[in-house]
Amino acid sequence: MKKQQDHLDRRQVMKAAALTIASSSVIGSCRSSQQTNSEKNTVDQDSNAYPISLAQWSLHRTIRSGELDPLDFAKVTRETYDLGGVEYVNSFFKDKASDEAYLAELRTRAADHGVQSLLIMVDGEGAMGAADESELNRTIENHRRWLEAAKSLGCHCIRVNAQSEGSPDEQRDRCVKGFHLLMPHAEELDLDVTIENHGGLSSNGAWLASMVAAVDHPRLGTLPDFGNFILDWNTREEYDRYQGVTDLIPYAKALSAKSNDFNEAGEEIHTEYARMMKIVREGDYEGWIGIEYEGGELSEHDGIMRTRELLLRNGCRTT
Repeated sequence: MKKQQDHLDRRQVMKAAALTIASSSVIGSCRSSQQTNSEKNTVDQDSNAYPISLAQWSLHRTIRSGELDPLDFAKVTRETYDLGGVEYVNSFFKDKASDEAYLAELRTRAADHGVQSLLIMVDGEGAMGAADESELNRTIENHRRWLEAAKSLGCHCIRVNAQSEGSPDEQRDRCVKGFHLLMPHAEELDLDVTIENHGGLSSNGAWLASMVAAVDHPRLGTLPDFGNFILDWNTREEYDRYQGVTDLIPYAKALSAKSNDFNEAGEEIHTEYARMMKIVREGDYEGWIGIEYEGGELSEHDGIMRTRELLLRNGCRTT
């Protein structure tokens, strides 16, 4: 698609550079999180390998149970997983968007552990393609607050959703209008806005790519997720995930390595990571790749470790 190719010239190159969890089983497993010699060799052999970050959602059960204070997310990311980038989720500090003391503490703890704050995933703040004018204005104002929070934390972007109603064309037009309202504030703050394939039409890679192209703003991009391509939760109809990432990678400013289940060989059974990473490399993506484990069979710790190991085998590195 010509517009996608045009956007390749404008993409922003992202300059990337525990609280010990209470149960003894997790404490013990922390020791196993150190890089093996083979992992180190893999990293050393390819200085162009993608740096791995950790999405806070990977620990959502641990956080919600009270085992992990969200303030200690950066500490766990570094000390347990030896990763240097964090991706926050706004639902874990929903009332703190304008709390400078809380944001300053998050910022300090990340710096103390040599961890880079990359982005905030923003949910539950209204539909960017709202048809009602007053609802749309509230949505824009809500997202402006999270842009300011992201700036305070030192992030490079926020991740938002493209929700709307109506026909595909109507939804595209409504979302375009919403993003036209939001992007000037992002530009003022020198921040990017990314859209994830996150259900409904946004999980149609071609539709989402066409919407981003229609907005035509250099600071608006995508956050392709390897697994969020369900178009209809009732019928379980899916958009092909490999085609979806192919559609979205020309606009990508962040990337989510979704994982759920693994086989005995340590491969994710729903996504062929080698094939997906080939698409990422061929799309000239330059940035971090975030672990987002949300399976139920493994513990969150084990799921994160399996995903980490899988990414290390496929052209990524710790930081």
